[in-house]
Amino acid sequence: MAHVPQIKVPATYMRGGTSKGVFFRLDELPERCQQPGAARDNFLLRVIGSPDPYGKQIDGMGGATSSTSKSVILSRSTRADHDVDYLFGQVSIDKAFVDWSGNCGNLTAGVGAFAISKGLIDPARVPANGVCTVRIWQVNISKTIIAHVPMTNGEVQETGEFELDGVTFPAAEVQIEFIDPADEGDGDGGGAMFPTGQLVDDLEVPGVGTLKATMINAGIPTVFVNADAIGYTGTELQDAINGDAKALAMFETIRAYGALRMGLIKDVSEAAKRQHTPKVAFVAPPTAYTSSSGKAVGTDDVDLLVRALSMGKLHHAMMGTAAVAIGTAAAIPGTLVNTAAGGGARSQVRFGHPSGTLRVGAEASEQAGEWTVTKAIMSRSARVLMEGWVRVPGDAF
Repeated sequence: MAHVPQIKVPATYMRGGTSKGVFFRLDELPERCQQPGAARDNFLLRVIGSPDPYGKQIDGMGGATSSTSKSVILSRSTRADHDVDYLFGQVSIDKAFVDWSGNCGNLTAGVGAFAISKGLIDPARVPANGVCTVRIWQVNISKTIIAHVPMTNGEVQETGEFELDGVTFPAAEVQIEFIDPADEGDGDGGGAMFPTGQLVDDLEVPGVGTLKATMINAGIPTVFVNADAIGYTGTELQDAINGDAKALAMFETIRAYGALRMGLIKDVSEAAKRQHTPKVAFVAPPTAYTSSSGKAVGTDDVDLLVRALSMGKLHHAMMGTAAVAIGTAAAIPGTLVNTAAGGGARSQVRFGHPSGTLRVGAEASEQAGEWTVTKAIMSRSARVLMEGWVRVPGDAF
């Protein structure tokens, strides 16, 4: 019996923020995977180890969570004033599809470092010491992101003293700027930051009720609801929700009807094929709680509490793109996020999540009754975990 041998493809396994993913150079992928389509999707599914009915991704690089079932493809940018094009694929764990509908803000922290180390940046723009400014074109959402990557003796600096809740060890700080982060959208909102035209809507959710909701396109499309409206306090950790099938079904229903209201889908049945976006999150005023690491978070440590779901489960920390949505919404008086944070104008917010706290800033302004945000800023860190080749069966794609 003939056996198809495995092939090996250059790859780097990186942590970025509170996520991990497999990074590739576009021109090092198998030729038929260098274009969008079934071959590329099937290749990434096999690399990550999906679909896995056991939900473990044992036969691949994935870690069986939304934070670790990710892939990144980079290439030199074809756009003026940009260094690299960044394409993100969220790989489903138990289903055979890759969601290309949004960005990963956490893995964005690793994009600049990978681009520098793999020779995708003009050497003239890379200092031996100091900070390298990497201009990233985020292909999924057609947005510019600026990464400030520390350099030491001609190499990307990965070690340092910057601590990020949700990451065990300290590392070098990478500041990320999301330029004009409001999503273009594809619905009736006409590309507005608030696709319904309202800062707060009454969202009718069958089986749940009518919920006050802030639906925003910034960083990533996100549906915010109040924690107390759905029976929570905002202090919940993963086990309180991820082991509750009824709760997860409720959140998915909220997400589906939010997606419909935002114009992201035309029928609620389409939500199942769009797992990555929108996100659904719930907010609450500051309350003391103990994080998943045992760290005490006091009411004076945060401006508000936020819990968010990703790929159908409560996230262990906070998605980077959702943090952009939080920071943007917090800067706009009248949103549920801003109200939970105490109201009023603010240029930054510190929120509590299951693993601890995170600070994010946003520059928002109102002109002629329309809100715009020019920039959202946060700090993350990134580190190469392994590099070399990833192997997949030759007939997998």
